[in-house]
Amino acid sequence: MELARQKLRDRARQLRNEQTDAEAKLWARLRARQISGVKFRRQHPIGPYVADFCCVEHRLIIEIDGGQHAEQMQSDQRRTAILKLHGFRVLRFWNNEVLANIDAVLEQIYQALNNPHPSLSLKGRGLKKITPSKGI
Repeated sequence: MELARQKLRDRARQLRNEQTDAEAKLWARLRARQISGVKFRRQHPIGPYVADFCCVEHRLIIEIDGGQHAEQMQSDQRRTAILKLHGFRVLRFWNNEVLANIDAVLEQIYQALNNPHPSLSLKGRGLKKITPSKGI
């Protein structure tokens, strides 16, 4: 089991070092708590997968899909279902959406952060409605 976790961590590290242009552009806007003080992690292992971006506190995963994902939609649906079993919501964006209209992508992320996960209540979990920061 430990070997599998180590391989997943190594894969996450490799993905961080080989990020796409779209991932780099979005990470530049998510890192350092730029959206209302919310912390995102990049290439974060969850179960058998590595999520592109993850906000653990709000149970939100953001996936950036390239052209190859058009041929693997069934695999992506299975992946999303497993991540949901782990208690996460998943937002998916195409590379070209991020590259061409980052503000619209950030607005959708902001809206998701402000609409809590249906299975989570804000009360008693230390979560609160967040307010926009500069640039959103």
